[in-house]
Amino acid sequence: MELSDLQTFAAVARSGGITRAAEALNTVQSNVTQRIKALEAEVGTALFERHSRGMTLTNAGLRLLPYADRMAALSREALLAARDDGEPKGPLTIGSMETTAAVRLPTLLADFHRRFPAVALGLRTAPTGELVAAVLDGTLEGAFVAGPIEHPELSGIIAFEEELVLVTARRFESLSALRAATAASGPTALVFRAGCTYRQRLEQVFNDFGWPAAARIELGTLDGMIGCVAAGMGVALLPRAVVTRNEMIGSVSLHTLDPSHGRVETLFIHRRAAHRSSGLSAFMAGLAGRDHDIAA
Repeated sequence: MELSDLQTFAAVARSGGITRAAEALNTVQSNVTQRIKALEAEVGTALFERHSRGMTLTNAGLRLLPYADRMAALSREALLAARDDGEPKGPLTIGSMETTAAVRLPTLLADFHRRFPAVALGLRTAPTGELVAAVLDGTLEGAFVAGPIEHPELSGIIAFEEELVLVTARRFESLSALRAATAASGPTALVFRAGCTYRQRLEQVFNDFGWPAAARIELGTLDGMIGCVAAGMGVALLPRAVVTRNEMIGSVSLHTLDPSHGRVETLFIHRRAAHRSSGLSAFMAGLAGRDHDIAA
């Protein structure tokens, strides 16, 4: 199989059609169509179902896609390894949870950029589940995620230790006041999208508080979530370091939880078997040399 055919196949799979894939690949539609037909002929079966709304993967296509992703990642890794002469430079793309990026990373990234200006540092924010998948498929060289993470292909170091707190509107001065003011089903849970470890922790907290049927509202940004909590829409579970300033200005109240719910490690993970670029090695060395931050 030609790598270019597999890359075209993956682009069509993700975009759902020839036109959008051609735009993403900066090529013409006829070229995309020809490559897909050639790949299907080589495989000996259809990889897509064509319909009026676009194209969706067949079962064979679903089985092929992870291999296409892995081959593309291996190709990128091989190129980086060949160019790596031991001097930190070139692209380094890492991932992070939005809460970690907002509070923990600015100083760390600024220091790294000052020391290694030849490294083109990129940062992508997403929930832990998406970040783990991106590290595994080689899209990211490493990522800050909520622990614990147990996967045979991944290795990680503890970067930070966070205290998670229940964040409520300012008028709730205690958890007992929150319980008294809400219905038996509990307050509305304000959460990030699926794959967020803090969302899973909040589900556990609600179960322990006897609120398994509480309503959930999914929000996309940290600022939006804090603003909705302050307005009384619901409650959230966030690191204390993220919301201390909001508490100080009187917009929200923070409530301490049992350590089983309130303590979480933030890990920096990377693939064990992947080539570790000089840029990544320098980044990890700087991270390991810092004292672990603990939000008390």
